[in-house]
Amino acid sequence: MSESVRLDKWLWAARFFKTRSLATEAVDSGKVRLGGEKVKPARAVRVGDTLDIDNGSDRWEVDVMNLSDVRAAAPIARNLYEETDASVARRADVAENRRLYREPGADIKGRPTKRDRRQLGKAGGYD
Repeated sequence: MSESVRLDKWLWAARFFKTRSLATEAVDSGKVRLGGEKVKPARAVRVGDTLDIDNGSDRWEVDVMNLSDVRAAAPIARNLYEETDASVARRADVAENRRLYREPGADIKGRPTKRDRRQLGKAGGYD
């Protein structure tokens, strides 16, 4: 096995992104940082590197433990990295806040129907 793997391939293999092109876009847009620095998708990842990953729904801070450029089952992919203690605590806090303080518009899916609009009008005093 080689000593390094392309960053976008590793992110895809570790299942942080569903496709390699999504991983490439995330690296290009600065949502993935290696050692705190913005890098390119072809940057080599080595064992021991620290990555900051924002995949849209969660923010992760992980240490690279193993290398792979092949996507495998989730239990195998979890062996490629180890999440830092600070990252685990931060994600738990965010999850708890989401559970306790729901986003007001989270239940609304799309545009309100005519019936929904009437009910909104009655509730808010609008006519």
